[in-house]
Amino acid sequence: MFASFDALLFAQQEDIWRWVILGLIGIAVLFALFIAMAFLKYGKLWVQAFMSNANVSLLELVGMGFRKVRPEVIVTAKIMAKQAGLDTSKTTGCSTARLEAHYLAGGNVMRVINAIIAAQRANIDLDFDRAAAIDLAGRDVMDAVKTSVYPKVIDCPDPQRSGKNFLSAISKDGVELKIRARVTVRTNLEQLIGGATEETIIARVGESIISSIGSSEVHQNVLENPDRISRNVLERGLDAHTAFEIVSIDIADIDVGENIGARLQADQAEADTRVARAKAEKRRADAIAHEQEMKADVAKQRAGLLLAESAVPQAMAEAFRAGNLNAK
Repeated sequence: MFASFDALLFAQQEDIWRWVILGLIGIAVLFALFIAMAFLKYGKLWVQAFMSNANVSLLELVGMGFRKVRPEVIVTAKIMAKQAGLDTSKTTGCSTARLEAHYLAGGNVMRVINAIIAAQRANIDLDFDRAAAIDLAGRDVMDAVKTSVYPKVIDCPDPQRSGKNFLSAISKDGVELKIRARVTVRTNLEQLIGGATEETIIARVGESIISSIGSSEVHQNVLENPDRISRNVLERGLDAHTAFEIVSIDIADIDVGENIGARLQADQAEADTRVARAKAEKRRADAIAHEQEMKADVAKQRAGLLLAESAVPQAMAEAFRAGNLNAK
């Protein structure tokens, strides 16, 4: 009896181990199938990353697929960063997780990496956080780096923005000067986020040029030394709180316009003449009115005299009748 019981228990244990082994084999087969499918889909990218020492695992590539991230973009960016010698640490560098986060936030990963590499080659301090912030702010971070290396020229005024080709300024002697300036700027990466744009630079430079010309005694001084205007404007620090740093301000063209002061004086003289004529006409009208009043008063006095003369005969007749006047 005990022998049969031991045989039954041994048979049950064999069944249990058999199912455990079959389960492990099934799990291993599923895992191998998963690995095979993942390798078929992401094997090429993983090999590229492995050969470039980009440190992107196959599991991370599978996770990118589930998170709707394009793995080829992240792998290419990571390889470029690694080959360029950029910081790829998990806290401050171009790590896989940080690249994915920037991609999911709607940023352009390749543009950010290209901008950081270009900045590194030009000895410009630009880390991943600042580049990503500039990109997410809607600014072209690659164009910003290019402008930092190769400054660009802004026309003041800009005909495409304002429709004007010249700035109009008037010196103290009343002569109008038409000026066109060119402002050379380069990007200030530290103030690119939240800094004012080109429109502010154009407005500030234009205002300062007009103010400097307006403080000149005669327009000949501006024509003789236009660089003095440039120096005065440049010394005012017009690039404060802007996304650019002003390198130079050059007066490209100066034309003499109208003599506004003489025209205003002529207009004022004509206006004064009209006022004097109006006042003289008023005095003439007043004199004529006074003359008519005097004539009316003379007529009134004559009427009074005639009335008084007509009363004399009546008074004499009354005197005769009363016997107060004797006829001789």
